[in-house]
Amino acid sequence: MTPTLRTIFLALFPFALGYLMSYLLRAVNAVVAPELVKEFALGPGQLGLLTAAYLLTFCAFQLPLGVLLDRYGPRRVQTALLLVSAAGCAIFALAPGFTVLFLARALIGLGFSAGLMASYKASSLWVPLERRSLANAAIMSMGALGLVVATEPTALLTAAIGWRYVFLLFTGLIVAASLFIFTAVPEATTEAPVAGFARQWEELVGIMKLPLFHKVAPLLGLTAGIPIAYQTLWAGPWYRDVMGYEPLDVARHLFWMAVAFMIGILLVGVVADRLQRRGISPMTTLMGLLVLHTVAQVIIVLQVKALAFPAWLVLSAVGQSAILAFPWFARQVGENLSGRANATINFSMFVVAFCVQYGVGLIIGQFNATATGYSVEAYKWAMGLCLALQIAALIWYLVPRKAQKVQ
Repeated sequence: MTPTLRTIFLALFPFALGYLMSYLLRAVNAVVAPELVKEFALGPGQLGLLTAAYLLTFCAFQLPLGVLLDRYGPRRVQTALLLVSAAGCAIFALAPGFTVLFLARALIGLGFSAGLMASYKASSLWVPLERRSLANAAIMSMGALGLVVATEPTALLTAAIGWRYVFLLFTGLIVAASLFIFTAVPEATTEAPVAGFARQWEELVGIMKLPLFHKVAPLLGLTAGIPIAYQTLWAGPWYRDVMGYEPLDVARHLFWMAVAFMIGILLVGVVADRLQRRGISPMTTLMGLLVLHTVAQVIIVLQVKALAFPAWLVLSAVGQSAILAFPWFARQVGENLSGRANATINFSMFVVAFCVQYGVGLIIGQFNATATGYSVEAYKWAMGLCLALQIAALIWYLVPRKAQKVQ
């Protein structure tokens, strides 16, 4: 089956649009953080915890989400969850203090928990396996567009109308995206019987017990989760404190990082698609991209200023190359388990992203602040530790393993 343009638009594009909003709200704190810090007197640990609240509920819901997607389909699940995010945005806009901000941010994360996984589930229903890496990369490139909007455009809009009105505007856009999915996406029909919840949970636990999962999850979780944590929060303060940039200059650099992400993730999909046709597996392609991934982080950790911006662009472009493993992993455990297989890997990625967003803030808080921001030395320690963990995960993955499927 080759998907028609109509199928792509009706079955994939609405989900990609929802994922765009997901990434926009995931990354927006990197731009509005100065306003939040000023208005609510937030320290670095509080800022990290507030931003990570999105990821806390997001990753906590990944495992039940996989069951819901396999049972009810992406259309109904994503429609309902987006309305939860819209409610969270409205509460965030009206928040009087840190506690309400945190709870609202957590509600936003819960509502967007299906942003990528609903898209991938739709891809598994409508796109042939051999073209799925390309389709998934195209969907993720839409998310990258949300990251672009979350940088300089959002900074300019915030300066014009204030961060509270910006979040009210986001509320309306999310409701519109939910209605678009509900009205435009067709229901996928299948003759396969749907297992009961108990059996679905048994299969989910079975996936997480696989030796293959134990090999793959640390590598994909760390190499994708850490760039998420950086690009959606800590890259902005890094530019301010290490490079000495003013807020609009920071937003502009984040904008170009987002553009690099958008273009890079699409190119990753195209390259993997073409190499796969030549017999080179997506995992082999991923290993090659992780070399660039690692070199870029070495430059950032060492704070080589002359190469810093190109290094951030490279990390943005290849930081989510882990998506190449999603169709491969789903095939290893069984196509009927694709929603749960994807959710387990996504869970690993966002557990890492949450821990890094909060953990980097805690490490930075151990160093004396400067007159304009945080200690430059603190970034070396925090990001150096993150790099060491990724290298350890790569070594662990390369150790020989036994293949095994869910029973």
